[in-house]
Amino acid sequence: MSGLPTSEDRLRSLMLASLAGDSAAYRKLLADLSERLGRYYRRRLREALAAQVDDLVQEALLAIHARRMTYDPNRAFTAWAFAIARYKLVDLLRRSRAQAHVAIDDVADFLADVDVSTESAADLATMLDTLPERTRVLIRQVKIEGQSVAEAAASAGMSEAAVKVAVHRGLKALFNRFGRKR
Repeated sequence: MSGLPTSEDRLRSLMLASLAGDSAAYRKLLADLSERLGRYYRRRLREALAAQVDDLVQEALLAIHARRMTYDPNRAFTAWAFAIARYKLVDLLRRSRAQAHVAIDDVADFLADVDVSTESAADLATMLDTLPERTRVLIRQVKIEGQSVAEAAASAGMSEAAVKVAVHRGLKALFNRFGRKR
């Protein structure tokens, strides 16, 4: 590692400083988030809704501002902020009934700059432990270790379709258990 702070470290530091009353840090945080949210929304919205990006960024920033006191400093800041951003995107899509590409496993964008720590790995293991063993193993193989569905199916003695269904249902169960808490 180069010793340089990751984006997660920098954003988290700015958030903590802003919560302590540092207005300059808060302005830097909002400016950085504004750029990141703009990129996030532009990648997901089709041309019909591309004009909504600026409004969506503002809605997300307002929601982050309104909920800033709920941020847990022991958790990843980017995951918290982009969860709020994703809810704003889903709200827009519901209002417009438009289609956009928002995959259920689109977590990579939320955590692109986050260094997965031992604590995060432990949280993930705790969450996965709530699932049946077969589902837990399949999610680990496909979503965490990067195996193809075909490889996971071969190792589990299942069809590829059955693996896809099991992984999808497992992710949905995790989202229902842990993703809707506010």
